[in-house]
Amino acid sequence: MTSSIVRRTVRLSALYDLVVTAGFALPFTAPTLFAGLGVIHSALALPGVVPDPGDVFAVMFANLMGSLVVVWSAFRLMRPTWAAGVADTAGRLLFSLGMGAALLHGASPLVLGMLVFELVWAAVQGGVMLSARRAALA
Repeated sequence: MTSSIVRRTVRLSALYDLVVTAGFALPFTAPTLFAGLGVIHSALALPGVVPDPGDVFAVMFANLMGSLVVVWSAFRLMRPTWAAGVADTAGRLLFSLGMGAALLHGASPLVLGMLVFELVWAAVQGGVMLSARRAALA
């Protein structure tokens, strides 16, 4: 496993996160995303709930999550190291745990789509980091 594969994987993971979460980072874009999720949720007649675009706490926590992920993504784009990949994989597993808990407590099944991507990225990136570690120890 070469260090270029590690760097490329960490960068792709960071780019994915940046694209998916940037809209949650700002107080004037997160409500728009919440409203969009609500439209999709209603159009598909899904059970469960979506965040209310007018809920100041939901927007604030989305902003906190979004801004941290944007900063973390920028860091990984600039410094795509094995350690950053390992830390990000752990973070993905924690995010997945939160998404699973939300689903169990009535969140819209739309969360399942996000959960699948988190778990896929955790598996891909985690596998690359594990392979790189094993190669370094061999």
